[in-house]
Amino acid sequence: MSPLVQLLASAVALMMAMGIGRFALTPQLPRLIAEGQLDLTAGGLIAAANYLGYFIGAVDGMFARKPAQVRLRLYAGLWLCVLLTLASAAADGFWGHLLLRLGTGVASAWVLVMLASLSQQLAAAHGRQRLGALVFAGPGVGIALTGILALAAHLLGLGSAALWLIYAVAALVMLLAVLPWLPKATEPAPVANVRCSPAPGNQGIARLGVVYALYGVGYILPATFLSQMASQHFHGQWLADLFWPAFGLASALGVVLVSLRGPGRTSAWLSATLWLQGLGVLACLLGGSIGLALGVLLCGGPFLACMQLVMQRSRELAPHATQRNAGLLTACFALGQLSGPLLAALSSHFSGGLQPALLLAAAGLGLAGVLVLSGGVRAGYPSTLRSC
Repeated sequence: MSPLVQLLASAVALMMAMGIGRFALTPQLPRLIAEGQLDLTAGGLIAAANYLGYFIGAVDGMFARKPAQVRLRLYAGLWLCVLLTLASAAADGFWGHLLLRLGTGVASAWVLVMLASLSQQLAAAHGRQRLGALVFAGPGVGIALTGILALAAHLLGLGSAALWLIYAVAALVMLLAVLPWLPKATEPAPVANVRCSPAPGNQGIARLGVVYALYGVGYILPATFLSQMASQHFHGQWLADLFWPAFGLASALGVVLVSLRGPGRTSAWLSATLWLQGLGVLACLLGGSIGLALGVLLCGGPFLACMQLVMQRSRELAPHATQRNAGLLTACFALGQLSGPLLAALSSHFSGGLQPALLLAAAGLGLAGVLVLSGGVRAGYPSTLRSC
């Protein structure tokens, strides 16, 4: 089977599992609040449940080493994203949506961890690393799709239940289209037993986990509440629905731009994406249309590019532990996201707004960029020693 077809199928699978299964709550939140099913506090708790599920799925994915275990989590995650999105149409109120978002968090993490490993191994084996990087544009296209469908639903006067059904149908169509073409899990190749000193790559992965956790805190505040902020600014008009698809489109384009870079300098590119995100978080403090637009551009553009660069840096540090480290890093990312709603709640309680939380999130992204640049391993260090 052509690696190009398998990589394209992986991108579409991530488009469905992340764009719809993972992020569909964001464009739905203004509708659920307007319909009286939730308030903003409940929406934040439901988002936190989604992040908790994401953490659980990522930790579980770390221990899926055998091909049968990988296949089970990949296909279960894909089907659960469809079925739980469909079930969301019947949910009414806090607890139903919370449990469903918890489940979709687990399912989407399974898909991301498995496909992040399988697709990048496939790309490396066939010398198609640039195409492998473009797989990470899939979630951005999925986010744009959910936003466009939400805009169409707004213009047609459809409620949240109808939009959940539309999302479920779109997810099912994408899943059926790619099922035969997804990369297959195989037994890992044996690694030569090389005598070596403790691997600096292990320390690098730990530092990268801290960076990814700080990134999770930094991006989650504007990403979770962007649609709601836009809805408040535009008083529920259809213009508010443009911001979420614009965020997704900027995310996909960011991955494309980063994939065009030359070889090497992953750390420098990763730091740049983190600092741009920090500027985007600060832009949200400006308020108004300009602040929201800058937030979309500067937070959305580096969003998935940062994810792709973190996974690339992980493979550079430990090329023979891609799946384990993908799960570990995704778990760190989910922990950072879980901290976001708590930080927002404390900020709102003590200051009456999100300004202190946004300042702390921006500072965390700035620190993450510094940690990346200060933690690089020596260029040319043998990969066999790094992975021992």
